[in-house]
Amino acid sequence: MPMASATTASLSTLCTSFAAHCTITHNHKSPSSSSNLSFFSPSRFPFPSHSHNLSSSFSLRSPLLPLPRYSDSSAPPVADAPQLPQTSETPQAPPAQVPKWEKGLFAVVMIGGRQFIVHPGRWIVVQRLKGAKVNDKIALHKVLLVGTDTTTYIGKPIVTNAVVYATVEEQGLDDKVIVFKFKRKKHYKRTIGHRQPNTRIRINSIMGYENYPKVTLEDIKKKYADK
Repeated sequence: MPMASATTASLSTLCTSFAAHCTITHNHKSPSSSSNLSFFSPSRFPFPSHSHNLSSSFSLRSPLLPLPRYSDSSAPPVADAPQLPQTSETPQAPPAQVPKWEKGLFAVVMIGGRQFIVHPGRWIVVQRLKGAKVNDKIALHKVLLVGTDTTTYIGKPIVTNAVVYATVEEQGLDDKVIVFKFKRKKHYKRTIGHRQPNTRIRINSIMGYENYPKVTLEDIKKKYADK
């Protein structure tokens, strides 16, 4: 019992000293409830001096609002572009116009000392044309004769103003030819291969012969009928 009474006396002493050295202040100015509690010890207090400030504040938080999207805040509204009507048909290029020639048109031209019969739209192979390149346009002026199914234009020796237009398609070589040389009793024998260069051209058109004097079948019949 003496021990319990001594303990109670010491606790009451501590509470008295605690009330003497502590102050509690309340601030009623702010709408939110706040309390400041400060501890201090004078120089006579046997413990080292400590100063603590405890501040607790309570405030009501407003609910978080959703952030506006970029398109709603700063970007200007964009008007919808007018949609064009979709068509299933695709635009088609106009068909190429085929040049019209007289029925059975042909010509006889001289190229490199040789005579060739040419028809519009067809190709022929002639000896190498010097200086001609692929896709070059050429004109053949040595036209000896122009004919159709009903008329004939005979040159003397050429048809005046008649021109055959052509396009160079390829520069090639003929098939190989074997050249064999042999001399009996001389032990001489040689074998050589040769490929002659050539040019393939495609005939585009035959023009300029219309004003030249022509010969028809009726003229020939009259000529032989008079005899």
